[in-house]
Amino acid sequence: QVQLVESGGGLVQAGDSLRLSCGASGRSFSTYAMGWFRQAPGKEREFVAAISWNSRTTDYADSVKGRFTISRDNAKNTVYLQMNSLKPEDTAVYYCAAARKALASMRRFVEYEYDYWGQGTQVTVSS
Repeated sequence: QVQLVESGGGLVQAGDSLRLSCGASGRSFSTYAMGWFRQAPGKEREFVAAISWNSRTTDYADSVKGRFTISRDNAKNTVYLQMNSLKPEDTAVYYCAAARKALASMRRFVEYEYDYWGQGTQVTVSS
């Protein structure tokens, strides 16, 4: 079992930066692919970014490419999402997720490919 806890959300202005963190319990964190998803009010949850267990592979939604960076520190059981040049349309609850599958063998954009989820952290970007 893996428990995930997100932190770092808040209220910022357009153009600002924010770094989200997701801490994981359990000894197998370093073997999991990790992802970030988000859900805006009235919308379905959508893929944001993913990273392989060894950080060699990352992937991003087109809407955040070039602005967001996913990274991980396996020694700290933590995955990060650095968000720069934030826009009002980035406003959402952000969730981290862990997958037992290797990133290369999974449909990383698909929610049910992930086995564990955090409770989410709110990010609000004002214009």
